[in-house]
Amino acid sequence: MKANSKAQQKAAGAALAAKRGDQMVSDLQGASRDMYDSMSEEELEEMASTSREDLPETAD
Repeated sequence: MKANSKAQQKAAGAALAAKRGDQMVSDLQGASRDMYDSMSEEELEEMASTSREDLPETAD
């Protein structure tokens, strides 16, 4: 699944960092915490790797 916005891509990156142990889970808030709880590392990696070039800041 690809990210629909830059905000979603960033949240997925934060959740992925926590899954890998590079960031503390307690630092996650909002969407990134939800993603951490509900998505696998592979799903997060795919979403976080979406090119940000043509994405809007937020999804409408």
